[in-house]
Amino acid sequence: MDTEAAIRHGTMQVTVLLLVAAALAIGFGVAGVGASLPIVVGLLVLTAVLFAARPDEDRFGLVAGVDMDGIVKSLWLAPLVTALPLLVRLSATPGEVQAIGGMLGLAGMANYFLRPVYLLGYDLVSAVRESVGRANGR
Repeated sequence: MDTEAAIRHGTMQVTVLLLVAAALAIGFGVAGVGASLPIVVGLLVLTAVLFAARPDEDRFGLVAGVDMDGIVKSLWLAPLVTALPLLVRLSATPGEVQAIGGMLGLAGMANYFLRPVYLLGYDLVSAVRESVGRANGR
């Protein structure tokens, strides 16, 4: 896979991961569940179960240009991403848990909308590296 495709697939994985983590946190908040140690431990157990159950082989391939296998293989991280801010703020009320979910979702969408910026940065670095190589006679 070339670097540009790796950037596209990687940013999509991070975006989906953050959106799933946001949905988990918002779901807890809507259900009236605040942050607590048992919730964090439950999310960490879910992380371990999903890690153990992640698929070894590729089954989905590219769907609309998105590497679905990479996304499915990385989804085990979503409960961990949800657990970390809840661990920092163990006394969060259900409304605050919803707000944490909103912030995770906002970070995911910001990452998605910054994909062109990441690709532009890669193109600029590649162009500078190429011109420096030509200037040095390589």
